[in-house]
Amino acid sequence: MTLSMVLNQVAGNLFIITAASGAGKTSLVKSILMHDAQIKLSVSHTTRNQRVGEENGVHYHFVNETQFLSILSEGGFLESANVHGAKYGTSQAAVDSALNAGYDVILEIDWQGAAQVRAIYPQAISIFILPPSVETLEQRLNNRGQDSVEVINKRVAAAREEMSHVVEFDYVTINDNFDVALQDLMAIIRANRLKSTSQLQRYAALVQNVT
Repeated sequence: MTLSMVLNQVAGNLFIITAASGAGKTSLVKSILMHDAQIKLSVSHTTRNQRVGEENGVHYHFVNETQFLSILSEGGFLESANVHGAKYGTSQAAVDSALNAGYDVILEIDWQGAAQVRAIYPQAISIFILPPSVETLEQRLNNRGQDSVEVINKRVAAAREEMSHVVEFDYVTINDNFDVALQDLMAIIRANRLKSTSQLQRYAALVQNVT
């Protein structure tokens, strides 16, 4: 790859973060965003019901089935998936805009969406967060107090399926200790920013003056 090819690539890094429900992904991502102003979270569209405390446009873009299918038919989603009876999708325009502006972007999506994104952006960095055990995962879901026993059982069964795809990801961390898992994620982000492709774009003026 030549220098000119590197300098013409998208400026930001695209990070895919995936985990089974209850593994602590959302809390970890929220903490990353608090620590690092150069990284943005892509806000997904979803047809699922809005939960208490959630804000439209902040946690998700809440849309109905018709609106979702309209965006999908127009090719507006970078990836989309059906999860636990609801539809989820990532706006490609929003992701591309943030990357081209030089921001790193986190996609907080499931393994199905991760596979779709990697097909379009093979340079995306994928991370899977595992719970310390399935039993711990089930306890965390119970402690949330948001779902019925039936729903929790379905989520645990789905979690087993989701975790079977961990081998498809570039990095894996186990969220047994929150602070350690957070340090792992921040280390992955920092390491990828230090790759030559990222650094040469960030310091393009310097590189062009010495070559």
